[in-house]
Amino acid sequence: MESSDITFLGGPRPQRGVGVVAPFDFALDRELWRWVPDDISLHLTRTPFVPVEVSLDLARLVSEHETLREAVRTLNAVAPEVVAYACTSGSFVDGIAGERAMCEAMTRAGAVPSVTTSGALLEALAELGARRAALVTPYTESVTRALQEYVAQAGVAVTGCAYMGLTRHIWKVPYRDVADMARRAVRGRAADVLFISCTNLPTYDVIPQLEAELRIPVMSANQVTMWAALRRLGTRAVGPYQALLDDSAREWPVLPEEQQEGWT
Repeated sequence: MESSDITFLGGPRPQRGVGVVAPFDFALDRELWRWVPDDISLHLTRTPFVPVEVSLDLARLVSEHETLREAVRTLNAVAPEVVAYACTSGSFVDGIAGERAMCEAMTRAGAVPSVTTSGALLEALAELGARRAALVTPYTESVTRALQEYVAQAGVAVTGCAYMGLTRHIWKVPYRDVADMARRAVRGRAADVLFISCTNLPTYDVIPQLEAELRIPVMSANQVTMWAALRRLGTRAVGPYQALLDDSAREWPVLPEEQQEGWT
């Protein structure tokens, strides 16, 4: 049988790499990829398993500096141009100073720029000029309170907050529940922006729907993480009808009917 000549294909397109350090229970790899343009590859690694449910204790365990350094050293083999720590609670648990120290530890280990989800959140709030934020979290009250304190440290007032009280299986929460919590967090309050916390909480499709309804920018943990990491590469995250990513989306258009199905 004669073999086919495929030399005309010229090989795969050049790719630029984003290294991602995620907690051991992260389940939304596919969601992260949805924000990434075609010429970018994500290289994910996970922190070691620990038998602890989602809590402040877990947030500290998965963000220890040696854990982050070891993860980044693993990623060095594929030479990413930036490294992102994709965990909200792990990067806000010790406040703004703790988040900065994490970035420094990762940068020293990889010799490339580093970002964290919570650092990206503050960067995104500044980008939008937001001074009043409503929050949605899947966390318990104590973890949610730590996020509120972190945002307040940055000089942003928390106008409303709704939380789910979950300690496991956060990636299974349906969009309907996320939308309900979002409405509760902003109801009757003048927020500049809504932030949906936790990189393990699905949000990609619900963001434009909520923006069209609430008429304010809606940001999520995975969204701001990818936005900030890709920004350091001089490129943009992909997210139609998402205000953080597209200035024209801040006009709050009414979405086509087919894009509104399946989330309410």
